[in-house]
Amino acid sequence: MSLHSAHYPITPLPFTVVQIDDSFWSPRIETNRRVTVPYDFQKCEETGRIANFAVAAGRQAGAHEGIFFNDSDVFKVIEGAAYALMLHPDAELDAYLDRLIELIAAAQEEDGYLYTARTIAERNGTPEALKADREGLTRWSNLRVNHEFYNVGHLYEAAAAHCQATGKRTLLDVALKNADLIDRVFGPGKRRDVPGHQEIELGLVKLYLITGEQRYLDLAKFFLDERGQPDGHTLYGAYAQDHLPVVAQAEAVGHAVRAGYMYAGMADVAALTGEQRYIAAIDAIWQDVVARKLYLTGGIGARHEGEAFGDAFELPNHTAYNETCAAIANIYWNQRLFQLHGHARYMDVLERSLYNGFLSGVDFGGDRFFYVNPLAFDGDYRFNRDDSRERMPWFNCSCCPTNVVRLFPALGGYLYAQAGSRFYVNLFVSSQTTFRVEETPVTLTQATNYPWSGAVQLTVDPAQAQHFALGVRIPGWAQGEPVPSDLYSYLDTPAGELRLTVNGAQIPLLIQDGYAWIERVWAPGDRVELSLPMSVRRVESHAAVTENRGKVAIERGPLVYCLEGIDNDGHVLDRALADTASFRADWQPDLLHGVNAVRAQHAAGDLIFVPYYAWGHRGLGEMTVWMTREKGA
Repeated sequence: MSLHSAHYPITPLPFTVVQIDDSFWSPRIETNRRVTVPYDFQKCEETGRIANFAVAAGRQAGAHEGIFFNDSDVFKVIEGAAYALMLHPDAELDAYLDRLIELIAAAQEEDGYLYTARTIAERNGTPEALKADREGLTRWSNLRVNHEFYNVGHLYEAAAAHCQATGKRTLLDVALKNADLIDRVFGPGKRRDVPGHQEIELGLVKLYLITGEQRYLDLAKFFLDERGQPDGHTLYGAYAQDHLPVVAQAEAVGHAVRAGYMYAGMADVAALTGEQRYIAAIDAIWQDVVARKLYLTGGIGARHEGEAFGDAFELPNHTAYNETCAAIANIYWNQRLFQLHGHARYMDVLERSLYNGFLSGVDFGGDRFFYVNPLAFDGDYRFNRDDSRERMPWFNCSCCPTNVVRLFPALGGYLYAQAGSRFYVNLFVSSQTTFRVEETPVTLTQATNYPWSGAVQLTVDPAQAQHFALGVRIPGWAQGEPVPSDLYSYLDTPAGELRLTVNGAQIPLLIQDGYAWIERVWAPGDRVELSLPMSVRRVESHAAVTENRGKVAIERGPLVYCLEGIDNDGHVLDRALADTASFRADWQPDLLHGVNAVRAQHAAGDLIFVPYYAWGHRGLGEMTVWMTREKGA
């Protein structure tokens, strides 16, 4: 069972039943397993994140090292490692997790409390260290800024994943003991307060799904319902989405990661409880984002200050924040909205974030990271965390390097979904899976060279002839709509035809909610072929995006492209793209691990574009997504 989906009207197929064998994604997933997961554990060891548990357990002396929410990084890597184990058994990794979990359990206090910073400070008789860092002298005394609930939310998610992967309850027991403590303290008729940084809500839902204990779901809903309620606590403001009750919120404000986690948590709770007011609120907030606050790359969070959403149409390029964690949160949120509503527009936003806003955050080697993902770079501005201008091997605050390890192995769970006898193909990735329609197993094999090619072949193999409906997503970009709003629009029409065939015969496109539906009695070996036009498209922004007035960007398929100085005589920020320029996409296997580079040919000289996700791999230099539009006949 997929713990985040079984309760929705539409159920994604779990990533454990999807076998990905894809030239684009498989190397990245394997690098994550072989490099990023062990690398992150190594960095957690080197930076004291794991030693903090040993000190809290009384097994070694010392003070707490690092930021007080560093516990969460360890939990996230455990979650990613557990997902990797589900796909690729690894006795050495399994044993490492056993040792690490034993240490975490030893650090937990007798009543279930788990926060190494406080435990160590109290053990050492130095609670003033917590006050100096604004954590508060006693438990839960400053939830506005501390991360006691954020940490354990990631613990709960890691515990659920580890239990699913191994069948062991060792970490789950730690999580349940902690959740039971929090449930005894917080709730109706008890203490009323909310997390400053949302995350525990997602974790509590997973504990509910794995145990069936209603109190965990009730506690998740309590924390959501208490937001914006001044009679329970002093409000923490818009930065923490605690300025209004969640059901009254209609705009995305504040810290983008906190917001994305909260919106995803609201979707989970709504799916389980039928709370329609939650759905109405996150629908309105989503519309605000896609119409006024979404970057072309699918990134969210315009401001460095507060890692926050900006005002409507505030989308700067050089100073864009677009935290990698925020792209991941955006993916989580849009997946859940699809599961609620069944419309392809949510998968369109998810795909844009996945291929652009998320993938740029980690290098090809799997051990260098962008925390921040701008859309322009002058070669000098230190946009990245820790005063850096390039991908970094680690950060003082390393939430992003430890977050990417959760998404890669779980990618298969975003490809396909089912609602009764309706089966959805959401993402185009070479893969194979099996689902059931009225007890008949159906194997579906997808073959594609996406995102470089728009050709997708689906082979349907039911064990016996079976009637069902197959819905193939027709991306918004293939229908003339970059995003589901007028925030961005194409300046030109696509070259090439959008075609769908069954067993070689072209069929009319019966598009409903963004899916081309084919309802028939399927026989073994039936073949569906989709052809998406992959021409290069010019994009412009809504006129209210002042930063992009008079500018243009280019896309090809789901990929946003950029100019880098290394390909264009060192300078790109002053370049213009003429309306009369023609484009040619060339496969270059030795460039950036293999990409289709785009050449724009016009009188002012050729321009070379590469996919945005791949920028920054060849040394410091200028980069831009948007360039001056040179109008012409």
